[in-house]
Amino acid sequence: MLEDFSLHVKEYELLGITGPSGSGKTTLLNLMTGLLKPDSGKVRLFNKDINTLKQSELSELRLNLIGFVFQNFYLFPRLNALENVALPLYINGLKSKEAQKKAKLLLESFGCSHRCFHFPAELSVGEQQRVALARALANDPPLIIADEPTGNLDIKNRENIFNMFVEINKKKAKTILLVTHDKELIQMCSRIISLK
Repeated sequence: MLEDFSLHVKEYELLGITGPSGSGKTTLLNLMTGLLKPDSGKVRLFNKDINTLKQSELSELRLNLIGFVFQNFYLFPRLNALENVALPLYINGLKSKEAQKKAKLLLESFGCSHRCFHFPAELSVGEQQRVALARALANDPPLIIADEPTGNLDIKNRENIFNMFVEINKKKAKTILLVTHDKELIQMCSRIISLK
């Protein structure tokens, strides 16, 4: 539950959100993206009051303006890495050849081009996370939301993924909301919100 809560996220910010289990971190992300509706108050996303949007408008907003990265990756097991990354592009109406070309370039940028035709079960945990990150960037959204994206990774892979978020924030000018328990790595964020 979140009470008496107000938060403004600035454009191009790398915002770290931390706090113990049950403090409302995931609830906050779900409210911010319209997956949950607040009992009171307003949630504005890209200058739109998302409580007033139709479900189809919310879906379109999420598809084009938000890239999601989750702790459990949620890669489709029957799709290979290339198809997983290309999926949001297909949904957005991009033709198969163009979608696969863009997906391959994204996988290449994350060092996974040699794993294009491997299925998630054939990828290491670090590779699965990079594929999930590439998929989140497929439609070039201005906002990336990551919920415990390094929770299943060893320290080396955690650092690599955090460095990727920092690079995406700086070089690709993306706003990033990052929920994590990792107290060391969260120090790389430009601002930290701690929920009690």
